[in-house]
Amino acid sequence: MPFAKPSLGKEKKKKEDNSQSPENMSDSDGGCCRCCCSFIFTLGLTALFMWLSLRTSNPKCSIENFYLPSLDTTLKNPNDTTLNLTLKLENTNKDKGIKYDAVKVAVSDSQNRNHVVANVSVPGFYQGHKKKAKKNGTGTANLTVASQVTSNNGMRVFWVDLSTSVKFKIMFWYTKKHKIRVGANMTVNATGVKVERKGIKLKSMAPRMGSFCVVMGSLLNFLVFSLLHF
Repeated sequence: MPFAKPSLGKEKKKKEDNSQSPENMSDSDGGCCRCCCSFIFTLGLTALFMWLSLRTSNPKCSIENFYLPSLDTTLKNPNDTTLNLTLKLENTNKDKGIKYDAVKVAVSDSQNRNHVVANVSVPGFYQGHKKKAKKNGTGTANLTVASQVTSNNGMRVFWVDLSTSVKFKIMFWYTKKHKIRVGANMTVNATGVKVERKGIKLKSMAPRMGSFCVVMGSLLNFLVFSLLHF
């Protein structure tokens, strides 16, 4: 007697049972997990690229020239109370302008700024991206404080402190104001000018967090990328 063929109903039920087998369910779950991880990875990369494009860098500030006539021993009349200096401000951003408020420079006897020798103010201005600017400033010096700074073979060390507020221009809009305060020691010789021929770079005392953020963002993307191949 010939064998009877299985009915269509049994074949359909068998296919349905196979579709609900652990292997198929595992493949479905794995595909969903990979899709989710891929979305997170893409979202992380997008956020990182946006952060990098909107990230701003503070301008570089330096003292290019400095002259305090009251310390110039070559002058017959050393009672000149003026102080003259030249600032150099550099915008290192490739596609962002900088709008400065008034730039204030204070020259003190030490970093503690206990006694101020002179204050100099430069009017605010706008600086385009990747531009450099030199600004001259003049102030009135306190001759008593200047002469009391300890002299070592005619050399005196002053602290120069610069403060201002800036807004960054990104395309057609400005960011909120960001305060900048930088400083550095400056050695002045017996002729009342700074010893260093090159500009004296003014640096911030605050720790830099930009590099840390980049490292953490890269690490996060690496972890997500690893999950995709887990």
